Amino acid sequence: MNTPVDFNDRMLSLGLARVSEAAAHASADLIGRGDEKAADQAAVNAMREQLNMLDIKGVVVIGEGERDEAPMLYIGEEVGTGQGPAVDIALDPLEGTTLTALDMPNALTVIAMAPRGTLLHAPDVYMEKLAIGPGYEKDVVSLEMSPAERVNALAKAQGVTPRDITVCILDRERHQEMIKEVRSTGAAIRLITDGDVAGVIHCAEAEATGIDMYMGSGGAPEGVLAASALKCMGGQMWGKLLFRNDDEKGRAAKAGITDLDKIYSRDELVTSDVIVAMTGVTNGSIVKGVKREPDYIETETVLMRSKTGSVRRMIYRNPTKRK
Repeated sequence: MNTPVDFNDRMLSLGLARVSEAAAHASADLIGRGDEKAADQAAVNAMREQLNMLDIKGVVVIGEGERDEAPMLYIGEEVGTGQGPAVDIALDPLEGTTLTALDMPNALTVIAMAPRGTLLHAPDVYMEKLAIGPGYEKDVVSLEMSPAERVNALAKAQGVTPRDITVCILDRERHQEMIKEVRSTGAAIRLITDGDVAGVIHCAEAEATGIDMYMGSGGAPEGVLAASALKCMGGQMWGKLLFRNDDEKGRAAKAGITDLDKIYSRDELVTSDVIVAMTGVTNGSIVKGVKREPDYIETETVLMRSKTGSVRRMIYRNPTKRK
């Protein structure tokens, strides 16, 4: 693993936590208000402000869309003071805008940072994803397998029956045949309405979440974020970009991707050390949501470093009234 010496992940990680915390604080005012765009914009504004305080030469490689589509934190935007290490930034200022607007579980803010050129510049297209947690032999399951074959292979690796396996799948019409096939094995399915970054991360904490495997298609940018988290927490992941038309293929070419059929492993999505910060917005199975009291606002953040495999949970209580 070739990590530049100036990428001091230990020193940068706390600053990254402040970035995700600020976004969670800002979007918390919009929980349950029914306005997805306002919640997302509040998180974007706060995250951008905090990023520009960090001593980094940052470039957003996974962001809020192309430059002409997003007013802030667009792909290619430069962030930071311009002093310090050159880094790639992957972010989702509000993973689960609908979840926030409707006050549903598992909305969170998430951001990853790695040395420049080490995060896949995934275009804004779909990605077929498959993920499992740590502790398995390499490639025990694969994207080339059918959904039923994946379930049976994972059950065999665990020494259990398929009925003991739980698969997380995004609840979309495009997944109906996959859902039917997985259920034909006897496996259970936990459907989620949004937030497939959290869905993938659930695999890394199977004992707590009850999720053994994630499969299905979702946003490619979110796939890079999920892979960053799994690189820190442990687990295997594969992703394949899906293209619906020539415009989407053009986006891939613009991002420097030439092999449109390539299946990326976790370590090809994220090729070097990475740090990840996630802060809860609404209560979820990974982190608690923002808590408001008369005198303070409290958030829970998970801060992860792939270099050490450390996962740190932090409670941040910020007074709203000065004593």
